[in-house]
Amino acid sequence: DEEFDELCFEFGLELDEITSEKEIISKEKGEEKAKGASDVILYKIDVPANRYDLLCLEGLVRGLQIFKERINLPRYEKIIPAEGEGQRLIITEQTAQIRPHAVAAVLRNITFTKDRYDSFIDLQEKLHQNICRKRALVAIGTHDLDTISGPFTFTAKAPSEIKFKPLNQSKEYTASQIMDLCRTDSHLRHYLHLIENKPRYPVIYDSNGVVLSMPPIINGDHTKISLNTRNVFIECTGTDITKAKIVLDIIVTMFSEYCEKPFTVEAAEVVYPNGKTHIYPELAYRTEKVKPEYINKKIGISETPSSLAKLLTRMCLKSHVTGNGNHIEIEIPPTRADIIHACDIVEDAAIAYGYNNIQMVIPKTYTIANQLPLNKLAELLRLDLAAAGFTEALTFALCSQEDIADKLGMDISATNAVHIANPKTAEFQVARTTLLPGLLKTIAANRKMPLPLKLFEISDIVVKDPNTDVGARNYRHLCAIYYNKSPGFEIIHGLLDRVMQLLEVPPNEENGYTIKAAEGTAFFPGRCAEVFAKGQSIGKLGVLHPDVITKFELTMPCSAMEINIEPFV
Repeated sequence: DEEFDELCFEFGLELDEITSEKEIISKEKGEEKAKGASDVILYKIDVPANRYDLLCLEGLVRGLQIFKERINLPRYEKIIPAEGEGQRLIITEQTAQIRPHAVAAVLRNITFTKDRYDSFIDLQEKLHQNICRKRALVAIGTHDLDTISGPFTFTAKAPSEIKFKPLNQSKEYTASQIMDLCRTDSHLRHYLHLIENKPRYPVIYDSNGVVLSMPPIINGDHTKISLNTRNVFIECTGTDITKAKIVLDIIVTMFSEYCEKPFTVEAAEVVYPNGKTHIYPELAYRTEKVKPEYINKKIGISETPSSLAKLLTRMCLKSHVTGNGNHIEIEIPPTRADIIHACDIVEDAAIAYGYNNIQMVIPKTYTIANQLPLNKLAELLRLDLAAAGFTEALTFALCSQEDIADKLGMDISATNAVHIANPKTAEFQVARTTLLPGLLKTIAANRKMPLPLKLFEISDIVVKDPNTDVGARNYRHLCAIYYNKSPGFEIIHGLLDRVMQLLEVPPNEENGYTIKAAEGTAFFPGRCAEVFAKGQSIGKLGVLHPDVITKFELTMPCSAMEINIEPFV
């Protein structure tokens, strides 16, 4: 296990955990549910999102074997069948409005076993989730070619005109009925929104009118792949042609090793509505030239060109030195769609060299760092508020709408709060516009503690601001609260005076601070004051309204102060 963990790390992956089905289920659902689950050891491996070629066992093992120099790089080739013998996929113009692109290929004389078949299905699922953006950009369909006969037609029809037997169902349904069926399917219901409001649904037929699939929802049962399947027809339909080509390339390169002639793929011809044709899969190899010194400089190593070429070859990028050692010529295989720029090649060279083997050096640029003045002020205030006998709290920056509006006797629209578009829980719906609710909730959770409770917090609040580029603005607030059998307004007032004394702001109107009687919805009438300093209102202090106290499930009187400390920086 340790050796494998080490190997993963060297290859730029992370062995997340070593577990088993039983362990996973008992963690998530408890011991009871885990009874009878398998104890077989499972490796959970984190693969970077750009490496689609490592998303299945075949690709991962192939990559690691090449990395360990146990096998040579395979050469993927497409076989173009004789004229008139290959498979054709004809796209009609009806698809233009909904899913305009399609690509196809054939894996000939493939041998499946249970594990290979599971891996084949699993890879499609992983690609669907990640590069296909939950099937929005591309949907993959794989079919048993011997059950159908080409040429195939990719078209779009009204839901009532499409009728077929969907995968793993026993009878035929129309497209609209299939959509209703899938609404209860925990897996498929997430894809319905992609086409359900469209007037026509995409569908693929063979020459006899047999439905292969209704992308991106479900395949037909007729063309279902089994362990005995020998020839697989693969189609990818989508709204993004580049992604569709990548997905097709990944599937055929990963599983062509099980074909009778390993690493060969039979090409298929796609006919566009305008009559043009194109052969897929592209399986394009391309070469890039990179200077060895560029690689060395970017990583901070000094390797010879030939050893850099060897490092890159171990990362599935076949390389050799050209032109008296001035350049490395790198061949990028169709499995590596993530190599877009020279820096991607440099990254692979660094992984193969080993991040731990790169010598650490002191940077050549000399800079002196400094604390942000606002943070420095906040730190200094924290120390002195603690010295004044108050305990610091740290509460969540997100809260529920009730916390900042209803419970404080305000309307949510008046708070100017930033809302979360699709909140996961009721507790986290908006960004806080005041620190008060957080402290009141902290007191509610600590009612068992001996009185008095004296808390404070110095943190950011967020309000909408149409004048900033992000549409919102943060302010650093100081909030303090005193909770006891009597309101203790004088204690909070005293704390305000102490803060001002520390900030060297005198208690006068000209260039200091003053407090004036005011009204606040959260405060007791006639027991609330507004604080003015530096010629502006910086906040309020006072005794909280009994309604506010009871809404936060508290029983004792409470006084609080909240001011903005930014003007004092």
